[in-house]
Amino acid sequence: MAAAPQLLEERIRVLVADDEKLFVELVEAMLTTDPRIAVVARAYNGREAVQRALELEPDVTLMDIAMPELDGIQAIGEIRAADPVACILVLTGGNNPADIDLARKAGAAGYLTKDRIATELLPTIHDLGSR
Repeated sequence: MAAAPQLLEERIRVLVADDEKLFVELVEAMLTTDPRIAVVARAYNGREAVQRALELEPDVTLMDIAMPELDGIQAIGEIRAADPVACILVLTGGNNPADIDLARKAGAAGYLTKDRIATELLPTIHDLGSR
C-alpha cells in the first residue's frame, strides 16, 4: 500500500517568484517530486511576490532578482520589513558579487544560481525550511 501524502501543514510551504513562467513551471515540477514540499503560490513580478509572501507566509520564498514592477532585492526588503523572520532564497541566473551582497543585506537567507538548482535546490529548501 502506498504511503499517504503528508498534510500541507507538515510540508515545507514554498512560494516561487520569477518573471519567466516556464522557469516557474520547471521549478514547481521539480518541487512536486518531493512529498515534503508544497508549492503554495507563484508570483511573476516583485509586487506580486511581496503580496503573496505577506498573505500566505510561506516557509521559504524562492525569489529571482530581475523582475518587473519591483526587483527581487526591493521585494526581499519589503517582505523582511513586514515579516523579519521570512525566509527567502534568491534564485537567479547570474552570480554577480554585488547582487549577492545586496540580496544578503536585504535579508535573503541564501543565494543559488539557476545552473545549480538541479542538484542543490531541494537540499537547500529542506535546510532552510527546517530552521
